[in-house]
Amino acid sequence: MAEVSREERERADGPHPETHVVLDAKGLRAMAHPVRVQLVGLLRAYGPSTATRLAERLGLGSGVTSYHLRQLGAAGFVEEDTDCGNARERWWRAVHQGTWLTDKGLADCEPEAMTAYRRSVADAHAQRARLTLDALEVMPRPWRDNLNLSDWSLRLTPEEAASLGEELRAVVNRYRRDAPEAGSGAPEGAERVVLITHILPEVDAAAESAGETP
Repeated sequence: MAEVSREERERADGPHPETHVVLDAKGLRAMAHPVRVQLVGLLRAYGPSTATRLAERLGLGSGVTSYHLRQLGAAGFVEEDTDCGNARERWWRAVHQGTWLTDKGLADCEPEAMTAYRRSVADAHAQRARLTLDALEVMPRPWRDNLNLSDWSLRLTPEEAASLGEELRAVVNRYRRDAPEAGSGAPEGAERVVLITHILPEVDAAAESAGETP
Protein backbone atom coordinates (compact mmCIF):
# COMPACT_ATOMS: atom_id res chain seq x y z
CA MET A 1 0.00 0.00 0.00
CA ALA A 2 1.17 3.52 -0.75
CA GLU A 3 -0.35 6.60 0.87
CA VAL A 4 0.15 9.56 -1.44
CA SER A 5 -1.59 12.60 -2.84
CA ARG A 6 -3.63 12.17 -6.00
CA GLU A 7 -1.16 14.32 -7.98
CA GLU A 8 1.81 12.30 -6.77
CA ARG A 9 0.08 9.04 -7.69
CA GLU A 10 -0.47 10.28 -11.24
CA ARG A 11 3.23 11.12 -11.55
CA ALA A 12 4.39 7.83 -10.03
CA ASP A 13 2.03 5.60 -11.98
CA GLY A 14 3.55 6.48 -15.32
CA PRO A 15 1.85 4.91 -18.34
CA HIS A 16 0.12 2.04 -16.49
CA PRO A 17 -2.31 3.47 -13.88
CA GLU A 18 -4.72 0.62 -14.65
CA THR A 19 -2.43 -1.80 -12.80
CA HIS A 20 -3.21 -0.04 -9.50
CA VAL A 21 -6.38 0.44 -7.47
CA VAL A 22 -7.27 3.59 -5.55
CA LEU A 23 -9.13 2.81 -2.35
CA ASP A 24 -12.60 4.22 -1.90
CA ALA A 25 -14.85 3.67 1.12
CA LYS A 26 -16.13 0.31 -0.16
CA GLY A 27 -12.64 -0.94 -0.96
CA LEU A 28 -11.30 0.27 2.35
CA ARG A 29 -13.96 -1.69 4.25
CA ALA A 30 -13.28 -4.79 2.16
CA MET A 31 -9.54 -4.64 2.90
CA ALA A 32 -9.88 -3.84 6.60
CA HIS A 33 -8.85 -7.33 7.72
CA PRO A 34 -5.32 -8.73 8.19
CA VAL A 35 -6.02 -11.97 6.33
CA ARG A 36 -7.31 -10.10 3.29
CA VAL A 37 -4.30 -7.79 3.19
CA GLN A 38 -2.01 -10.83 3.28
CA LEU A 39 -3.99 -12.75 0.64
CA VAL A 40 -3.88 -9.86 -1.81
CA GLY A 41 -0.16 -9.41 -1.12
CA LEU A 42 0.61 -13.09 -1.78
CA LEU A 43 -1.37 -13.18 -5.03
CA ARG A 44 0.34 -10.02 -6.25
CA ALA A 45 3.81 -11.28 -5.38
CA TYR A 46 3.59 -14.93 -6.41
CA GLY A 47 0.77 -15.11 -8.92
CA PRO A 48 -2.42 -17.21 -8.99
CA SER A 49 -3.09 -19.72 -6.25
CA THR A 50 -5.81 -21.72 -4.53
CA ALA A 51 -7.43 -21.20 -1.14
CA THR A 52 -5.74 -24.38 0.08
CA ARG A 53 -2.24 -23.32 -0.94
CA LEU A 54 -2.73 -19.84 0.46
CA ALA A 55 -4.03 -21.32 3.71
CA GLU A 56 -0.86 -23.41 4.04
CA ARG A 57 1.30 -20.30 3.61
CA LEU A 58 -0.63 -18.40 6.26
CA GLY A 59 -1.14 -21.28 8.68
CA LEU A 60 -4.93 -21.07 8.40
CA GLY A 61 -7.74 -23.38 7.40
CA SER A 62 -8.78 -23.38 3.75
CA GLY A 63 -12.33 -22.51 4.78
CA VAL A 64 -11.05 -19.23 6.23
CA THR A 65 -9.06 -18.28 3.14
CA SER A 66 -11.94 -19.33 0.85
CA TYR A 67 -14.31 -17.02 2.71
CA HIS A 68 -11.96 -14.03 2.53
CA LEU A 69 -11.15 -14.67 -1.13
CA ARG A 70 -14.86 -14.58 -1.94
CA GLN A 71 -15.20 -11.29 -0.07
CA LEU A 72 -12.20 -9.87 -1.92
CA GLY A 73 -13.69 -11.09 -5.18
CA ALA A 74 -16.98 -9.36 -4.47
CA ALA A 75 -15.04 -6.12 -3.83
CA GLY A 76 -13.01 -6.44 -7.06
CA PHE A 77 -9.56 -7.07 -5.58
CA VAL A 78 -9.22 -10.69 -6.78
CA GLU A 79 -10.91 -12.77 -9.45
CA GLU A 80 -11.15 -16.40 -10.41
CA ASP A 81 -8.37 -17.53 -12.76
CA THR A 82 -10.15 -19.85 -15.18
CA ASP A 83 -6.90 -20.59 -17.04
CA CYS A 84 -5.57 -22.42 -13.97
CA GLY A 85 -8.72 -23.81 -12.39
CA ASN A 86 -10.37 -27.15 -12.92
CA ALA A 87 -13.37 -29.05 -11.60
CA ARG A 88 -11.67 -29.73 -8.27
CA GLU A 89 -9.62 -26.59 -7.63
CA ARG A 90 -10.64 -22.96 -7.78
CA TRP A 91 -7.72 -20.65 -8.53
CA TRP A 92 -7.60 -16.95 -7.75
CA ARG A 93 -5.47 -14.09 -9.05
CA ALA A 94 -4.99 -10.46 -8.06
CA VAL A 95 -6.76 -7.89 -10.21
CA HIS A 96 -4.23 -5.13 -9.45
CA GLN A 97 -0.51 -4.91 -8.70
CA GLY A 98 -0.66 -1.98 -6.30
CA THR A 99 -2.94 -0.14 -3.87
CA TRP A 100 -3.04 3.62 -3.46
CA LEU A 101 -4.64 5.61 -0.66
CA THR A 102 -5.10 9.14 -1.93
CA ASP A 103 -8.33 10.28 -0.27
CA LYS A 104 -7.27 11.46 3.18
CA GLY A 105 -10.91 12.25 3.93
CA LEU A 106 -11.61 8.53 4.24
CA ALA A 107 -10.11 8.63 7.72
CA ASP A 108 -12.88 11.03 8.75
CA CYS A 109 -15.82 9.21 7.16
CA GLU A 110 -14.55 5.64 7.79
CA PRO A 111 -12.39 5.93 10.93
CA GLU A 112 -12.84 2.34 12.13
CA ALA A 113 -12.18 0.82 8.70
CA MET A 114 -9.15 3.06 8.18
CA THR A 115 -7.65 2.08 11.53
CA ALA A 116 -8.33 -1.62 10.90
CA TYR A 117 -6.79 -1.43 7.43
CA ARG A 118 -3.65 0.37 8.55
CA ARG A 119 -3.21 -2.03 11.45
CA SER A 120 -3.61 -4.94 9.03
CA VAL A 121 -0.92 -3.49 6.78
CA ALA A 122 1.39 -2.95 9.77
CA ASP A 123 0.79 -6.53 10.91
CA ALA A 124 1.63 -7.81 7.42
CA HIS A 125 4.87 -5.80 7.45
CA ALA A 126 5.84 -7.23 10.83
CA GLN A 127 5.08 -10.75 9.64
CA ARG A 128 7.32 -10.26 6.60
CA ALA A 129 10.19 -9.19 8.85
CA ARG A 130 9.71 -12.16 11.19
CA LEU A 131 9.71 -14.67 8.33
CA THR A 132 12.90 -13.16 6.92
CA LEU A 133 14.68 -13.22 10.27
CA ASP A 134 13.58 -16.82 10.87
CA ALA A 135 15.26 -17.82 7.59
CA LEU A 136 18.33 -15.65 7.99
CA GLU A 137 20.76 -18.46 8.85
CA VAL A 138 20.12 -20.30 5.58
CA MET A 139 20.36 -17.24 3.34
CA PRO A 140 23.38 -16.72 1.08
CA ARG A 141 26.06 -14.63 2.80
CA PRO A 142 25.72 -11.56 0.51
CA TRP A 143 22.04 -11.24 1.41
CA ARG A 144 22.71 -11.77 5.12
CA ASP A 145 25.35 -9.05 5.00
CA ASN A 146 23.04 -6.59 3.27
CA LEU A 147 19.87 -7.09 5.28
CA ASN A 148 18.98 -3.75 6.85
CA LEU A 149 16.84 -2.85 9.87
CA SER A 150 17.19 0.86 10.59
CA ASP A 151 15.31 3.73 12.14
CA TRP A 152 16.08 7.41 12.40
CA SER A 153 14.48 10.03 14.63
CA LEU A 154 13.78 13.26 12.76
CA ARG A 155 12.06 16.50 13.72
CA LEU A 156 9.84 17.55 10.82
CA THR A 157 6.80 19.61 10.00
CA PRO A 158 3.88 17.75 8.34
CA GLU A 159 4.87 19.40 5.06
CA GLU A 160 8.46 18.18 5.40
CA ALA A 161 7.21 14.67 6.17
CA ALA A 162 5.19 14.72 2.95
CA SER A 163 8.22 15.94 1.01
CA LEU A 164 10.40 13.21 2.52
CA GLY A 165 7.88 10.56 1.48
CA GLU A 166 7.82 11.86 -2.08
CA GLU A 167 11.64 11.88 -2.27
CA LEU A 168 11.82 8.32 -0.97
CA ARG A 169 9.30 7.12 -3.55
CA ALA A 170 11.29 8.84 -6.30
CA VAL A 171 14.35 6.83 -5.23
CA VAL A 172 12.36 3.57 -5.18
CA ASN A 173 11.03 4.27 -8.68
CA ARG A 174 14.59 4.20 -10.04
CA TYR A 175 14.81 0.48 -9.24
CA ARG A 176 13.26 -2.59 -10.82
CA ARG A 177 9.69 -3.25 -9.73
CA ASP A 178 8.69 -6.81 -8.89
CA ALA A 179 5.79 -8.80 -10.33
CA PRO A 180 5.21 -12.55 -10.78
CA GLU A 181 6.37 -12.37 -14.40
CA ALA A 182 9.36 -10.06 -13.80
CA GLY A 183 11.89 -12.75 -12.90
CA SER A 184 12.79 -13.68 -16.48
CA GLY A 185 13.97 -10.16 -17.27
CA ALA A 186 16.02 -9.56 -14.13
CA PRO A 187 19.82 -9.85 -14.11
CA GLU A 188 21.60 -12.81 -12.58
CA GLY A 189 21.64 -12.65 -8.80
CA ALA A 190 18.47 -10.57 -8.53
CA GLU A 191 16.02 -11.79 -5.89
CA ARG A 192 12.74 -10.50 -4.57
CA VAL A 193 13.33 -7.73 -2.00
CA VAL A 194 10.63 -6.08 0.10
CA LEU A 195 11.26 -2.44 1.01
CA ILE A 196 9.06 -1.08 3.80
CA THR A 197 9.06 2.58 4.82
CA HIS A 198 7.18 4.15 7.71
CA ILE A 199 6.88 7.87 8.40
CA LEU A 200 5.25 7.87 11.82
CA PRO A 201 4.69 10.88 14.11
CA GLU A 202 5.54 9.91 17.66
CA VAL A 203 2.48 9.83 19.90
CA ASP A 204 3.89 12.16 22.56
CA ALA A 205 5.16 14.60 19.96
CA ALA A 206 1.79 14.70 18.19
CA ALA A 207 0.03 15.38 21.50
CA GLU A 208 2.46 18.18 22.36
CA SER A 209 2.00 19.86 18.99
CA ALA A 210 -1.77 19.82 19.57
CA GLY A 211 -1.30 21.52 22.95
CA GLU A 212 -2.26 18.41 24.91
CA THR A 213 -0.58 16.81 27.89
CA PRO A 214 0.57 13.20 27.22
